[in-house]
Amino acid sequence: MLILRGDLRRAIPIAGMERVHVEGEALCFTIGSEQIVLALGADVAARWAKKIAAPPRSLADKLGVSGEAKALVLGDDIHDPALEAALEGARAQTEADAALSVAIVTDEAALGQALQRHARLPNGAPIWIVHRKGRNASFGETSIRAAMRLRGFIDTKVASVSSRLTAIRYSRR
Repeated sequence: MLILRGDLRRAIPIAGMERVHVEGEALCFTIGSEQIVLALGADVAARWAKKIAAPPRSLADKLGVSGEAKALVLGDDIHDPALEAALEGARAQTEADAALSVAIVTDEAALGQALQRHARLPNGAPIWIVHRKGRNASFGETSIRAAMRLRGFIDTKVASVSSRLTAIRYSRR
């Protein structure tokens, strides 16, 4: 999403931008039938054009998991196609094989159990806490963040997993 704050105030989805190019010092593109020209300076316009043209990062890339950086998956069954796909080929079988943890949690008890297993990973390994999105989540972002901070963790990154799940990466302070 490109958010414009100034004379032109809009939120423009990057996926909807077409014919993105730089003309002199301006970033130019069309959105629907409307042509937008933003005077940003040549360097800034070129950087934005490059960023807009780049394909979106995969969920596996956002989580930092791969065949070389395996994740110890903790907690409830996933039941989420996007997360299952991101973890395919990147699951650690034991704590010793894992570079990080991905914990799917639905309540504080599940969080506590996940943290007990995560503690067996090498010191400094991050843990992603995956939970339901939205105000109706029984154990959501606010509760998780408070519980993690009480345990000496700090949140360092957020990634949307799917329309119903989000993930927050935590590391020890």
